[in-house]
Amino acid sequence: MYNKYIFINNNRRKKQKELENQKESKDSQISFDMLAGTQDINKTKPKGNVILKTGGIKKSQNEKGRNLNKFIDNYVLVDIETTGLSPIYDDIIEIGAIKVENNKVVGEYNQLIKTDRSLPPMITELTGITDEMLATGKMLETVLEEFIGFVGDNVIIGHNINFDLGFLCNKCKKYLNYNLNNDYIDTLYLARKLVPNSYNHKLGTLAKLFNISYEGAHRGLKDVEITYEVYNKLREIS
Repeated sequence: MYNKYIFINNNRRKKQKELENQKESKDSQISFDMLAGTQDINKTKPKGNVILKTGGIKKSQNEKGRNLNKFIDNYVLVDIETTGLSPIYDDIIEIGAIKVENNKVVGEYNQLIKTDRSLPPMITELTGITDEMLATGKMLETVLEEFIGFVGDNVIIGHNINFDLGFLCNKCKKYLNYNLNNDYIDTLYLARKLVPNSYNHKLGTLAKLFNISYEGAHRGLKDVEITYEVYNKLREIS
């Protein structure tokens, strides 16, 4: 029994470590094509425009956005927290975003999301988010509509953004029949290109390298604030 307990406990630690590492590792990047388990958003035939409640947004259902990976002055930074790594089987529990114009922050969006499942202990430990906190959150459909309205047609930026977009595109398609096809920029890619000698390119490692506070990380809004500073540090050395 003792050996069995050690095995289970070690396995939980291993899974938690994997969750932290995989979100930002190259091998764990979730491409849009991996969403085919429910609906392939790239191969779904257009069914016309979808008009959402938020400001009457209208957008054609067509191909995904372009991977730009360059430095621009107007964009929206995005980070999500989830119940796990699968955009098909896991839930989004928080979305954080900040809007930038002329390279200055002009607005922010942050919302917890209700879920019908209990959070895995490792997620609560990693993020600090609890079931009680999510009970006061909004329904996913409402949050997605608000998020789409906040982002508009702006380029989306994030650290390992394929992970976040994998979830967001899947959920927008599933719950709103909406194709989130904004162009995007990945600060992870930029960091690998511009800081090749760093022993890894996790957000925390880059924050330490650039002397950026990492306190409060693994929450949506805090992570985008850190990513904003990292993006501008990368701009300086580009």
